[in-house]
Amino acid sequence: MKIYPFVREKYSIIKMYLKCARFDHWVKQIFIFPGIIFALLLIDSSVINTRSIIFGFFATCLIASANYIINEWLDAKFDKYHPTKKNRPVVSLKLKSGYIIFEYIIFSIFGLFLAWIVNGFVFIFVLALFIMGIIYNVQPLRSKDIQYIDVLSESINNALRFLIGWFTVTSVYWPPVSIVFGYWMGGAFLMATKRFAEYRMIANKEQAGLYRKSFKYYSEKTLLISAFLYALLSVFFCGIFMIKYRIELLIAVPFLCGLFCIYLNICYKFDSSAQKPEKLFKEKGLMAYILFFIVLLLILLFVPLPFLQYFLETSFITS
Repeated sequence: MKIYPFVREKYSIIKMYLKCARFDHWVKQIFIFPGIIFALLLIDSSVINTRSIIFGFFATCLIASANYIINEWLDAKFDKYHPTKKNRPVVSLKLKSGYIIFEYIIFSIFGLFLAWIVNGFVFIFVLALFIMGIIYNVQPLRSKDIQYIDVLSESINNALRFLIGWFTVTSVYWPPVSIVFGYWMGGAFLMATKRFAEYRMIANKEQAGLYRKSFKYYSEKTLLISAFLYALLSVFFCGIFMIKYRIELLIAVPFLCGLFCIYLNICYKFDSSAQKPEKLFKEKGLMAYILFFIVLLLILLFVPLPFLQYFLETSFITS
């Protein structure tokens, strides 16, 4: 009977180490699916390799967890200054570095192995996701400490996820550069607004700088302006893609702008879900709008609107 408390204690310790992998954040890897969908639409493929998609998805999840593990370990001395992150296991408990490193290696190896099984391109971009985790977290690079570079280097992972999704469908064709950049800038908007929400919640520049070094150089104003710039660039690149490949999608642009506005409004809430994207499903208004936006996109993708061709074929400027 005395063995049960020992087993429970060991289970609790293992659970604390596994918590560093943030399995609840795996929902973020849903960002690979637009890459899959656009590949299927643009290359007119009738063959869906389900195994490649599943392996690519879980490879991304495992590498993301590896990045979270190293992030939690190296950020422990900074997270203690954050109102909620100070409760993370690595901060509040004395976890052993050897076990953390072992866990990091295991997740990395299995993630890269699954990517290798899919194809060379998926492996390259999953490896890039892994390397970005090192660039973002590890000295002397540690891009997360550099103003603006922190947002751009973290959000590039969104573009990498798009590419991983794309190449689970095809290893022959490359995606349009415009949609990849639009996706990257959309991710930059999400990261900048996350920083904005964190900065507002901490509400103390000195403490914010102790938690995140880049906050020493940010202000609410500069974070908001940068988020506005990223949103504009995202719409710009997506607009190029729409005009070139499916002009009907231009009708969705005003609603895309509305989506940015709704998300920015969420950032003004205390302890906003924008700080924890895995919790965004609790924002019912946002979820309803996203559902509407997806339905609109699907309609515009499959229902031709010939009158829009007039704007492509007619020149209003004569020489």
